[in-house]
Amino acid sequence: MADTKSATLTLDGKSVDLPILKPTIGPEVVDIRKLYGQADVFTYDPGFTSTASCDSTITFIDGDKGELWYRGYPIEQLAKNSHYLEVCYLLLYGELPDEGQLEDFENRVTHHTMVHEQMNNFFRGFRRDAHPMATMVGVVGAMSAFYHDSTDIADPWQREVAAIRLIAKLPTIAAMAYKYSIGQPFVYPQNDLDYASNFLNMCFSVPATKYTPDPALARAMDRIFTLHADHEQNASTSTVRLAGSSGANPFACIAAGIACLWGPAHGGANQAALEMLQQIGSVDRIPEYIKRAKDKDDPFRLMGFGHRVYKNFDPRAKVMKESADEVLDLLGIENNETLKVAKELEKIALEDDYFVSKKLYPNVDFYSGIILSAMGFPTSMFTPIFALSRTVGWIAQWKEMIADPQNKIGRPRQLYVGSGKRDYITVSDR
Repeated sequence: MADTKSATLTLDGKSVDLPILKPTIGPEVVDIRKLYGQADVFTYDPGFTSTASCDSTITFIDGDKGELWYRGYPIEQLAKNSHYLEVCYLLLYGELPDEGQLEDFENRVTHHTMVHEQMNNFFRGFRRDAHPMATMVGVVGAMSAFYHDSTDIADPWQREVAAIRLIAKLPTIAAMAYKYSIGQPFVYPQNDLDYASNFLNMCFSVPATKYTPDPALARAMDRIFTLHADHEQNASTSTVRLAGSSGANPFACIAAGIACLWGPAHGGANQAALEMLQQIGSVDRIPEYIKRAKDKDDPFRLMGFGHRVYKNFDPRAKVMKESADEVLDLLGIENNETLKVAKELEKIALEDDYFVSKKLYPNVDFYSGIILSAMGFPTSMFTPIFALSRTVGWIAQWKEMIADPQNKIGRPRQLYVGSGKRDYITVSDR
């Protein structure tokens, strides 16, 4: 909201007053919407890292303090006391549900977990060794071809139906992508299982052998979903909003978000962290790699340590560490050299003055990679799991944008540094 304060920009002797918007919490924002019209200039901000593209009531991050809130609730409290579907309700509707609201919401999600049977045929169009993320981008984008009754973004009820369908079906699609990539038959969802257990069952059960999801593993998976549910205006969320600003249907927008998340600088961070642990290979080689990490002239970097946003400890990592310890205690690490490396490297990083002084603490990607690896997931499934976790955040942000009366199609500007006007020369005269 606008305050009485304003900033004044003086350019070529002309002064322009720019209103200052005051948030509930966080830094104030200079409103430059009328700057071009009044002063004939744009601002320059590569990556938009100093630009607020919208106002939002969903998620707040304070990177210096290491805080992450969903709708005002600290992530630590939600991860400890709540569960993923309750967090989904909170993100979508703004408040925690009462018992009746939660039961209704869980029933609606549970009874939308199956996908259209003809979608099974769609998977067969991919190569047998297709990366699960490639499959998910295509299949989620194709949902608009199967669910015509929830693509009208002007209809609030259709937006609601699309939201429930996406939250319910993404675990099924992610599990199908995994099964297809390893040549196993698809496993249908089971409505008697909770959200996380159902996903584990679809990933790890086979017709020949009964699989019972361990409650501790299901709890750890639920926490991974919760901790990744939203993270403010990151690259993939901004992609969803930008796609949505054109009026694209919700399935296309979420597919765009998945495509953006696939980038190694975004959703691939937990995969990179585990691959680094595999590169180190054994506990006795850790000192060698620690030395390399401290050498500014060595290109090697420890993946899974520090965070671009959090200049302190990643609040999600505190919770994820508890889950990692629980999972490793349950499954054991005696015969897994990669997990042994992870535990020793974590110990060193938390005690070594070099890492502590630079606040290079293990982040959520470090611990989630450890957990998923211990559960038996290949690294190719890390980002798909991130995508299904983040789907509710994308949808909440998309719905907020659609309902915003200030919403307009995204159109970033540029600083043009190319050639000036040139006259065409025929090929024979060049």
